[in-house]
Amino acid sequence: MMVEELEALYRHRLADFTRAAAMIAGDDESGRDAVQEAFAKALRKRRRFRGEGNLEAWIWPIVVNAARDAGRRRRRGAVAATPVEARADELGLPLELLTERQREVLFLHYYADLDYAAIAHALGISAGTVGATLTAARQTLRGALTKEVSR
Repeated sequence: MMVEELEALYRHRLADFTRAAAMIAGDDESGRDAVQEAFAKALRKRRRFRGEGNLEAWIWPIVVNAARDAGRRRRRGAVAATPVEARADELGLPLELLTERQREVLFLHYYADLDYAAIAHALGISAGTVGATLTAARQTLRGALTKEVSR
């Protein structure tokens, strides 16, 4: 039963998982790999899911952790800008000004369309911390963009 539910979730939300993982990991390929790795791990450890809460809430922390690991591996060997960084540059978003947590909260909120409770669960923080982190990230980006416009 659990295998079919995981497969259905994978098919239904693959684009959201991949988009968020790519933003966290730093490039599209690493994001795709992280999602594959996360779902493979979830299948291996599916007996740990006791049916309390929803399956998607259970899988998000696995995806986020796999994306973090992929990002660390990528950064150890990367030199040039990746496609994700290039897209952020095109949008004029100075993501390098944000902390890792701010970027993750921002990506999970806007790219994966998760609510504060789901983000809190995925990152292992409180919903209040999600709100405060998102506010701080927005303020940082707003300040940087305002400075850029006034130049």
